[in-house]
Amino acid sequence: MFTGIVTELGVLKKIDGEADKVFFISAPDLARKVAIGSSVACNGVCLTVTSIAEDILSFDVSGETLRVTTLGALAVGDYINLEGSLKAGDELGGHIVTGHVDCAAILEQVEEDGRSYVCSFSHPVALSQFIAPKGSVTLDGVSLTVNHAEAGLFKVNIIPHTWEKTRFQTYKTGDKINLEADVLARYAVNRLQYQSL
Repeated sequence: MFTGIVTELGVLKKIDGEADKVFFISAPDLARKVAIGSSVACNGVCLTVTSIAEDILSFDVSGETLRVTTLGALAVGDYINLEGSLKAGDELGGHIVTGHVDCAAILEQVEEDGRSYVCSFSHPVALSQFIAPKGSVTLDGVSLTVNHAEAGLFKVNIIPHTWEKTRFQTYKTGDKINLEADVLARYAVNRLQYQSL
């Protein structure tokens, strides 16, 4: 369980393997806090720490995870949004995030709005029922508030701090980004669908 508040911008240092891969990520701050077996959100994907060597964390990434998320497109040198798992008593600064990615959203447009940026993302229409104005979404592990939503498209506002401290600073139009819809919205919609049966 996570909150969507990125605590460190890691760097992918090495990739091993073919069908399944092992990622080696430089994360000096997080390496001091986690243990082998800990869960870490890597660009919003829940992965397990398999080894720690000084400031390098390693993670096994299955073929299935590589297929259904954007992790398979990463290259050595890429930045990765990192967040350690939520502990009892921690501040819930964002919203409840599971680390189970729904799909890859596509960045359609970036517009400057004062010092902030308004980013528009397209996604499969089937997910629209879980995305609503003033609701929450997670993009590459970042908890964000939806400003506008319609079938297959939504917009979020990125403040300067978030832009500078996460992967958002590297995005370009057309990039694919891990999207997790709000789990509470998912359960609410599911409940309403069963009530109508």
